[in-house]
Amino acid sequence: MQPKSPPNPIRRQLLTSITSLLGFVGVIFAAIPFLSAFKPSARAEAAGAPVKVNISKLSQGELMTVEWRGMPVFVYKVSNDAQNVLSSDKSKLADPNSDQQQQPQYAQNDTRSRKKGIAVVKGVCTHLGCAPKFYPEATSQDFDPNWQGGFFCPCHGSKFDLAGRVYANVPAPTNLEVPPHYFESDSTLVIGSDGAS
Repeated sequence: MQPKSPPNPIRRQLLTSITSLLGFVGVIFAAIPFLSAFKPSARAEAAGAPVKVNISKLSQGELMTVEWRGMPVFVYKVSNDAQNVLSSDKSKLADPNSDQQQQPQYAQNDTRSRKKGIAVVKGVCTHLGCAPKFYPEATSQDFDPNWQGGFFCPCHGSKFDLAGRVYANVPAPTNLEVPPHYFESDSTLVIGSDGAS
């Protein structure tokens, strides 16, 4: 005996279509919370957002520490005399040309700066992530009798000049990093963006 055909085939097809549609809508509603978990929170977005810094009151030789993405960024004003030393004395550096591959185009100069006289570097030693100390004066120090100014990491003895370039024969392998930055005006520095967008 053959099975009977359904009494109303159109009704069965309609119910199948409605059930499939409801199942599809259910899958979408179930996926929304899962997909929204991949979106960063407002706090995470704020932590990675660019930071505006007022540098109008920064005097020569003075360092300002700014937090960006949970790490310190050193902003400091370099005197004209110190800039001349940066351009002339490269004999102590590990590799005077190392920035050609490591840093953005605007940081590939003697002061590694986008604006003459203002330096911006991450305040994290490239050896083990310690915080180097700032010694801006060109005076004899316990760690270097011919100190010309710059950064010294007391943890392991790494030394960097005022542009954040690493000295030869120290534990740190590379220069202090230059974060993306640009100057919105003469008094406003923006850290975390290179201003290209």
